[in-house]
Amino acid sequence: MDLPEFLDHVHRGERIRAGSPAHAVMHRAAQDALRTTTELNTGYRTPEDVRALLTRLTGRAIDESVTLFPPFHCEFGKNLSLGRGVFINMGCRIQDTGGITIGDGTLIGHGCTIVTLNHDLEPTRRGDMIPAPVTIGRKVWIGASATVLPGVTVGDGAVIGAGAVVTRDVPADTIVAGVPARRIRDTGFTA
Repeated sequence: MDLPEFLDHVHRGERIRAGSPAHAVMHRAAQDALRTTTELNTGYRTPEDVRALLTRLTGRAIDESVTLFPPFHCEFGKNLSLGRGVFINMGCRIQDTGGITIGDGTLIGHGCTIVTLNHDLEPTRRGDMIPAPVTIGRKVWIGASATVLPGVTVGDGAVIGAGAVVTRDVPADTIVAGVPARRIRDTGFTA
């Protein structure tokens, strides 16, 4: 299995069986991502250097309006899409194997985690992983140390409070907070 076949596999939501050819592709891509993020995180990098390393990590051109403050950790890279004007603060952890799309103008606070894989609940299958993409809309603000779990869609203009654990979809222009994250109120604005 090659990378395009693997991406088709996870985009269909198919299980990644432990020890399978898909699992091997995931691990090879992870080694590439670890090399790139280690380079990103060791020493000062200009904003241009950061974007060049993000381009290598994702395999996509990164717009000059994107800003990322290292350190940054990403275990796959090739299934991460960053819109224009995205800002990612220090210490974020991205598990993009199942697919992460971050919309234009989104702000991601210090130490956030976004994940796209769940392990099987059955103990004999626990090594298997089930991908579920995360989609974050435009002009979203994710507060420091928030966690967004697999399969979640965050609507345009939403705000996720610091430390929240987002387990289900967040409607556009809504503020959520807590563990698990719950609706607090509307933002009062339309993204």
